[in-house]
Amino acid sequence: MFEDELAELAKDYDNEELANTSVEKEHSLVWFYLPEKSRWGNIIKQSTKLGEYLTDATREIARQNEKLQGVIDIVDFNATAGGQRIISDEKIKLLLDTINKHRLGLNDVEPDILGRAYEYLLRKFAEGSGQSAGEFYTPREVAILMSYIVDPKEGEDVYDPCLGSGGLIIKCYLRFREKFGNNHKIKPLKSYGQEILHDTYAMAKMNAFIHRMEAEIALGDTMNKPAFLDKKGSLKKYDIVVANPMWNQDFQQSTYENDQYNRFTYGYPPSNSADWGWVQHMFASLNEGGRMAVVLDTGAVSRGSGNQGSNRERDIRKEFVDNDFVESVILLPENLFYNTTAPGIILVINKNKRHKDQILLINASKLFEKGRPKNFLPEETIQQISKIYLDWKEEEGIIKIVTKDEVKKNDYNLSPSRYVAQNGTEEVLSVEDAIVELEEAEEERQEADRKLKKILKEMGIFK
Repeated sequence: MFEDELAELAKDYDNEELANTSVEKEHSLVWFYLPEKSRWGNIIKQSTKLGEYLTDATREIARQNEKLQGVIDIVDFNATAGGQRIISDEKIKLLLDTINKHRLGLNDVEPDILGRAYEYLLRKFAEGSGQSAGEFYTPREVAILMSYIVDPKEGEDVYDPCLGSGGLIIKCYLRFREKFGNNHKIKPLKSYGQEILHDTYAMAKMNAFIHRMEAEIALGDTMNKPAFLDKKGSLKKYDIVVANPMWNQDFQQSTYENDQYNRFTYGYPPSNSADWGWVQHMFASLNEGGRMAVVLDTGAVSRGSGNQGSNRERDIRKEFVDNDFVESVILLPENLFYNTTAPGIILVINKNKRHKDQILLINASKLFEKGRPKNFLPEETIQQISKIYLDWKEEEGIIKIVTKDEVKKNDYNLSPSRYVAQNGTEEVLSVEDAIVELEEAEEERQEADRKLKKILKEMGIFK
């Protein structure tokens, strides 16, 4: 691809030597600059010390291309474990020879071939990573569905506070490009993201780079130290937020109690489930007309409903419903995600709702096809759910439009299966959600005991 860009410049300048000299001086003339040692013609010639050569070559590319620093230069192809090479020179040579059979130039493949290939590798990596895959990969079709729901428009910006490998902001970018093409008169979509794990951060940076997409990506702990602030030190605001945070994540109460950014105004979630902590961070990151779509555990929209007394998650949900911020909840099929067989939901929140005092509940739990190792949403299902969301019409067995008053009567339970039953099935609390509720109840009991002991000490009854 670099060679093709160089050839195009040579045509423009009508001088190959001038094109080479110009690129040497100004690297921005090409997508990314390849120093001599790192060019394919020189790499494929190597027959010995391949691991060492590739490591030096990729690090030289990173030195010459700032956007790739901390991305491709973190891998040592010569690394060993237990005295043995992790990747032998023989395997590297086999890979290089396989790649060399195909030409991937600008005129040989579709423009997005590298992006699609990278996405394929991420999915295959997720399939082999088991439980840890949920930390970096959201299934492609779920990401596409979310991009249709938030529907990015000209000049808007999109943010993912728990970025993973960047799939959600990239699908929003691709949806934007699908709508507007490469029309330079259209104000571009601006993308932002933050990721806590360095290896995953590198994946996201590479993903954005391969898609030729401008994105500001930060490394760090969003919940305790958000990276994107305005000049006053407040959270930066966005038109769109998309995210798939780790479900039922553990956070110390101090995370909420010591917050400097006024994020958790609707209540502190329990220590054992940060779902509504993430939702509140995202909500605080929206501008006045902003909208967001977030993937959560199904229990996030139902836990605590029907319980006697207070419940932190239910009480936070109540605030979002009463203030008319919840626009839709979509129940997804089981076994879509790589770190769990649980179904999950997409919660859509909008500060500028189209239909006031109404919530669209979609039960898409049966709209899937079986796959190996995971189920998936076919293209027609993505289009069907998107159309349902946009049309805002009821359909028996799939869609129910409910009012705030109806949700209130159900003690702020927002689970679509509560309102849209299929095959006569009733909503049943899962084992995972029951454990979360039990742990929350125990946390509340411990807090009550602490307060009681303090009162008794003050009265001189308890030492």
